[in-house]
Amino acid sequence: MSRQVLALLQNIRVVLVNTSHPGNIGATARAMKNMGLSELVLVDPRSFPSAEADARASGADDILAAARVVATLEEAIVGCSLVMGTSARDRHIPWPLLDPRECGVQAVEQAGQGGRVALVFGREYAGLTNEELQRCRFHVHIPADPAFSSLNLAAAVQVLTYEVRMAWLATQSLPTRPEKPEGKAEEGESVTADELELFYAHLESTLVEIGFLDPERPRYLMSRLRRLYGRSSIDRQEMNILRGILTETQATARGLPHKRRDK
Repeated sequence: MSRQVLALLQNIRVVLVNTSHPGNIGATARAMKNMGLSELVLVDPRSFPSAEADARASGADDILAAARVVATLEEAIVGCSLVMGTSARDRHIPWPLLDPRECGVQAVEQAGQGGRVALVFGREYAGLTNEELQRCRFHVHIPADPAFSSLNLAAAVQVLTYEVRMAWLATQSLPTRPEKPEGKAEEGESVTADELELFYAHLESTLVEIGFLDPERPRYLMSRLRRLYGRSSIDRQEMNILRGILTETQATARGLPHKRRDK
């Protein structure tokens, strides 16, 4: 992947203001590393460095080691052309409001143009003050259930950094699902119409052989089974399993030995 592509995510920093619990700093570092972000700035944390932060980082120690500690929010956002702050409360002063998905898009667009972006998160117990929020161009509101809307700090970071990554993947035309491993090409491939017909013939002959289907009075059994399996979008691996079950069922009906032996 090119340096230019990676630099886009490196232009987006996470800023934590006056964090009370060092474990939340470590969990934030882990959330960031999960989503490919690396720059963490801490504004007047109560306790840092901390063994608890290291433990909660779970492998994101490099982000903690590179984290900058500053005294004020103003220092934390120096050089940023876009600052977005999380807000859980309604404010008396109207302010441009984004949801997390819109935040991710805005962050990636600005970073893609070479600008630096700050995602600002407030204190665990009170969030950001009105004065701090006024230093943000946008406020970001996570639409949690109103009956229980208080998010853990690291959880809020995870939501926004996830949306940043999704927006970044979209700009790079990269997949959001893991690619099929090599050697597994058969799995997931839909069966063809002729393969389905062979299966239905095998199914019908098996049902006749075990006495479940009377060929003289078939009624609508096979039609209903066709409709049932037709709704299932069977892939090739699943078809092999079904055919194997039918083969073993026929072997049992004929008194032949099973493939599976008791140990």
